[in-house]
Amino acid sequence: MGSDQDEKRWPPWLKPLLGTSFFRQCKFHADSHKSECNMYCLDCMNGALCSLCLSYHRDHRVIQIRRSSYHDVIRVSEIQKVLDITGVQTYIINSARVVFINERPQPRPGKGVTNTCEVCDRSLLDSFRFCSLGCKIAGTSSKESRMKRSPDSAGAGDDKGIVASFTPSTPPPTALSYRTAKRRKGIPHRAPLGGLLLEYY
Repeated sequence: MGSDQDEKRWPPWLKPLLGTSFFRQCKFHADSHKSECNMYCLDCMNGALCSLCLSYHRDHRVIQIRRSSYHDVIRVSEIQKVLDITGVQTYIINSARVVFINERPQPRPGKGVTNTCEVCDRSLLDSFRFCSLGCKIAGTSSKESRMKRSPDSAGAGDDKGIVASFTPSTPPPTALSYRTAKRRKGIPHRAPLGGLLLEYY
């Protein structure tokens, strides 16, 4: 019964969107320089589209996916027309307010963090419950007991327009960069004082 309620709660295009890989070359328009797939049709739900594919989706609801630090994001101005994003933390990236589509790995929790995502424990601002659309679905589907707060407190940040400043993360370290990052300099030594005295003569 819980799964039936989940199907009615979320639009049918949402879960397919979360599982779609974007920013790959379009298999139908591979010879064009505009063949990067960064669009998604909410009506057809047939995977990622490039800008040339849009001619086949006239009068359909299409959203554009953007990328930030190797992760897919959607502008709030686009997604909030078709989906309730209450409780999902928003970020300002390139002067646009966005939400992340899926959970992002977090190497270790930050010190002094008072609020975390209810699904993946990523640190959040106090007024939010989830770090991404995917975490909101996972955290609210079939398990109403997971809700820690009332809906009024979860949506308070959205009404006030609180957004986080965004510091891009770096890609995962390779074995080489990990080795060089852990190298120690050794014991610091002060330069000999005698050399400085000679320069003043």
